[in-house]
Amino acid sequence: MNYPSRVYITEVGPRDGLQNEQAMVAVSDKLGLIERLLQAGIRHFEATSFVSPKWVPQMSDAQDVMAALQAPALAALLAPATVSVLTPNMKGLEAALAAGAQEVVVFGAASEAFSHKNINCSIAESMAMFEPVVAAAHAAGVATRGAISCAVGCPYEGAVAPAKVADVARMMNAMGVQRIAVADTIGVGTPRAVQAALEAALQHYDIDHVAGHFHDTYGQALSNTLAALQIGVNHFESSIAGLGGCPYAKGATGNVATEDVVYMLHGMGIDTGIDLDKLVDAAALISNVLGRQPNSRVSVAMLNKRLASNGSK
Repeated sequence: MNYPSRVYITEVGPRDGLQNEQAMVAVSDKLGLIERLLQAGIRHFEATSFVSPKWVPQMSDAQDVMAALQAPALAALLAPATVSVLTPNMKGLEAALAAGAQEVVVFGAASEAFSHKNINCSIAESMAMFEPVVAAAHAAGVATRGAISCAVGCPYEGAVAPAKVADVARMMNAMGVQRIAVADTIGVGTPRAVQAALEAALQHYDIDHVAGHFHDTYGQALSNTLAALQIGVNHFESSIAGLGGCPYAKGATGNVATEDVVYMLHGMGIDTGIDLDKLVDAAALISNVLGRQPNSRVSVAMLNKRLASNGSK
């Protein structure tokens, strides 16, 4: 296989990962996580989401998180990094721009049923809502990224046809969204289905502007990452310690763990620019805050190895 020599990771744990937690996570803990991720070499991450706190209470501190990121102590670490935030509407965009976001993310489903359940409108209506957001972001000199959720399967409709993914990709491209992620939101995808969804998106975006975003509900996320690599995809979105889920997709577990993806890539000789040991430190930090082990085989194995090594001294 002609795999890419370099893969770029967008870390979604601070936003997509923590938004599904039941207990509130303090701003100081979120900042501690982001700082560890930056120290590990993460250069693109989702910091928070400017959405209604009624629907996503974990992101109600978005302004505080963004303000804390302006601290001088983080300046050197943040300098080479891109800070993304989720902005579903103009109100969210205005807040994000005021807070200093460098990239804004809009999201649309490839499933009509999921679109109605998630944001209470049709796919076409959601695209019409996002169009002025994207235009205003570009006018302000801010980059845009789109997420296509339920690109393989939907909890309400079942299997999702690749043609639906292509339609959403076409609409996002037409409004000027610069890059997109194809997301297996409920983690039901298998390699060939994921390749078909990615290839549908690639009808409207080049390979350098399409990312894979896989959940691990059925244990297929790494297999699906490998399948994406096989067709040349070199951007992936993942979550530290396997954090995440979806409040509108019952039973869906977390995103594929960043540590697991990086371990696999490094084992294949693919460069990421990320320090795996420091990434595991970040996973341990947030897992301690949440009071549980990381949902990552690599982190658990490496942390156990450290304990054994320390115990033998």
